Amino acid sequence: MARWGMDKWKHLGLSFFIHLFLIVVSLSCLFPLWWAFASSLKTQGTVFTDLSLFPKSPHWGNYYTAWVQADFGVYFLNSLFYTVTVVLGVIFIASMAAFAFSRLHFRGKNVLFFILISTMMIPIPGSFIALYVLLNKLHLVDTRLGYILPQINGGLALGIFLLKTFFDDLPKELEDSARIDGCGRFRVYWHIALPLARPAIAVLAIFNILAVWNEYLLAMLVLSNKNLMPLQRGLMVFQGAHITEYPLLMAGIVITVLPVLAAYLFLQKHIIKGITAGAVKG
Repeated sequence: MARWGMDKWKHLGLSFFIHLFLIVVSLSCLFPLWWAFASSLKTQGTVFTDLSLFPKSPHWGNYYTAWVQADFGVYFLNSLFYTVTVVLGVIFIASMAAFAFSRLHFRGKNVLFFILISTMMIPIPGSFIALYVLLNKLHLVDTRLGYILPQINGGLALGIFLLKTFFDDLPKELEDSARIDGCGRFRVYWHIALPLARPAIAVLAIFNILAVWNEYLLAMLVLSNKNLMPLQRGLMVFQGAHITEYPLLMAGIVITVLPVLAAYLFLQKHIIKGITAGAVKG
């Protein structure tokens, strides 16, 4: 009985220190974001003199100024359009290709799959020269399409790898039953495989949301029109023009971060399911 009591207290003590450590790590991650948020509510004259994390007189007008006068509203809508388009494109194309690699049998399937996966080892900036030449010849430089298509292409290899792994684990009896009921290949993919792959799709979605929303190098290479720029590119343009207006700059940073946090919180349950179900395998 005494031994059981000591083991219980050891378990409680270990659990307490683990949770304390995780709380400290979480606070260290949240502190820069809260500091940026608090700084965005200050004035140019108080941003360095008032070091409090809870401004006594918050200036919410900084967000209006950043959104309207600094064109963050345009940048935000552009990033939202690019992110939604790229993520939907990657999910649709990658899921169809992954289902074909998993269920169809054709000559050279394994070779083609490994060639496709090997493209993940090529660093993205390493292809910028060839990409720019190609986009220039296709007259896609400084266009939305020229910015969207390379990102869809860049996300396909990882998407096909993740989803093929998931489709391989689906019982083939489900497909056989659907085929007996008269479903063709596409209906099996659309009505059975795709709904069951929601956890893996959530993992793929959050990866691509983070990649597209935070993308900067490709936007700097392709886009020069301010009306087409995403948030990260627009933020650097704004910083160059208003490098000393720190409250407005902090407001712009908060605007860029909050949508990603919201997307992660919305997909968190599915992401955990996808990881624990084996959607991501080494």
